[in-house]
Amino acid sequence: MSTLPNILGDGSVFKAAKRVAQLGLLRVLFRALVSSLIVLMCGNTALALDINQASEAELDSIKGMGPALSAKVLKARAQGPFINWADLMQRVSGIRQNKSKQLSEQGLTVNGQAFATKP
Repeated sequence: MSTLPNILGDGSVFKAAKRVAQLGLLRVLFRALVSSLIVLMCGNTALALDINQASEAELDSIKGMGPALSAKVLKARAQGPFINWADLMQRVSGIRQNKSKQLSEQGLTVNGQAFATKP
């Protein structure tokens, strides 16, 4: 009685196909693992947006910023870059301690620095 493996010989075609499928799955798993590690390593860095570099659209995309506050930031920034959070709060009306904390928690930085409340 002839069966499919007998017709195809020792079944090496099936073994090869199974091996290819296993390698394909391993590649997918490896890529997923590498991607996950990259995301974890980047952490907040991927989300950081410096106020001295941000466009109007990027500023508007931050929850709590809005078009009016973005316009104030851009107008103050036209006079020169913000040195730190204290400088930002002094030069832009509408940004004080609570707002700075809220914006910083969403990834906004001033010269790469997150807002830090004084202990």
